[in-house]
Amino acid sequence: MNKIKNIILSFGLVVGVGLLAVPATVGAVNVFPTCTDNSDTVCASTTGDNLSNYVKTIVDTLLFVTGAISVVTIIVAGFRYVTSHGDAKAIQVAKDTLLYAIVGLVVSIMAYAIVSFVIDNIVKK
Repeated sequence: MNKIKNIILSFGLVVGVGLLAVPATVGAVNVFPTCTDNSDTVCASTTGDNLSNYVKTIVDTLLFVTGAISVVTIIVAGFRYVTSHGDAKAIQVAKDTLLYAIVGLVVSIMAYAIVSFVIDNIVKK
């Protein structure tokens, strides 16, 4: 029971510390760009396809979320590996968790690259 309690408290600590960075990163996303002049016209930076701007913003946000989830999952896999105490089955579960977290992170980065390529080279031309 003590082991489970320590794991839950450690996981809560990691998630809590990770959530401290969320306001800073969310504030860095400029969803509504402002114009430098005081006209009512649309800014020059948003004259492109608005759908592509929304898709790019959504993909950027999803990449951040997936990255955060992957980091938490990698930490959980590390805790599982450390607390396995030599149990072969527990070690294999920890290794599988680590592998799946890394594969998920790579797939999300590749998806980001594909969406960015399509938006920059195909949609905006």
